[in-house]
Amino acid sequence: MAIGTKELAPAELDTFEDQRLVEELRKAKEELFNLRFQSATGQLESHGRIRTVKRDIARLYTVIRERELGIRATPAPVEAPAKKASKAKAKKAEEAEAPKEEAE
Repeated sequence: MAIGTKELAPAELDTFEDQRLVEELRKAKEELFNLRFQSATGQLESHGRIRTVKRDIARLYTVIRERELGIRATPAPVEAPAKKASKAKAKKAEEAEAPKEEAE
């Protein structure tokens, strides 16, 4: 079983866009900095969290690099359901108008 944040599981990272991956990397680095600072001042309660955050950072770097090399696919943009519904309505309207134009 992989140690790490449940939100940053490899299967979950495949669904993230490139900008979100960079943002998650920034957050993880910031958290690691804060954890190291807490450790140095003796305020850190969970030392295992440092290891977990380091692995998350490595996982993020791996996914980003694999996408650069073309090993891992970048997710296709997902349309909002409202846009799909409006496109479906527009297509139905075009189909409804097409037979009328042919009949004339």
